[in-house]
Amino acid sequence: MVVATQMLESMITSPTPTRAEVSDVATAIYDGADAVMLSAESAAGKYPIEAVTMMDRIANSVERDPVYSSRIHFTETQMEPTIADALSGSSRQIAGTVNAKTMVVFSKSGSTARRIARERPPVPILAMSPSQTTSRRMGLYWGVHSVHSKDVSSFEEMVGKAKRMALRHHLAEGGDRVVIMAGIPFGTAGSTNVLHVVRLVGDELERHTTPE
Repeated sequence: MVVATQMLESMITSPTPTRAEVSDVATAIYDGADAVMLSAESAAGKYPIEAVTMMDRIANSVERDPVYSSRIHFTETQMEPTIADALSGSSRQIAGTVNAKTMVVFSKSGSTARRIARERPPVPILAMSPSQTTSRRMGLYWGVHSVHSKDVSSFEEMVGKAKRMALRHHLAEGGDRVVIMAGIPFGTAGSTNVLHVVRLVGDELERHTTPE
């Protein structure tokens, strides 16, 4: 969900927002918005940098609030009786338990990335898709760093690529654990059925020269 209607409108002409505007942005984030968006404030306003900075400050402040997690999960979304939903629902707890630094998701349709983002995991989500349309859409999901990339064809290739991409995008480093989710057979939308935890060595990029 993206909230994007006149959120900091007064900052078109003023360097600071009104109290009501700050409250509106905070409420949208507490209510589980994936993204809050500026329009005229940054496109035509006098204070675009201040507006973006203010939006970022409000979002970070809300997400550091100890009650944030309970607020966004106040209304639970009923999981469907599918493997994809079961794994996505468990992924947040697993990432926290093993102290993972990031989650890597291979998602052709984007549905798995959306499910995981709904759980608000404590780490970034690196989502990869061979579909450029899907990649662009996933970039709007909460906590998702989206990458348009070639698909994989085997389990070993999936693990290797997940490690390299986590390093390449500076979401993990040598010694860190990474949670990987994908579907077998590869390239089939809606087939998510694998959750795998790996530890990075740190030299995976140096040992791979094929374009991805």
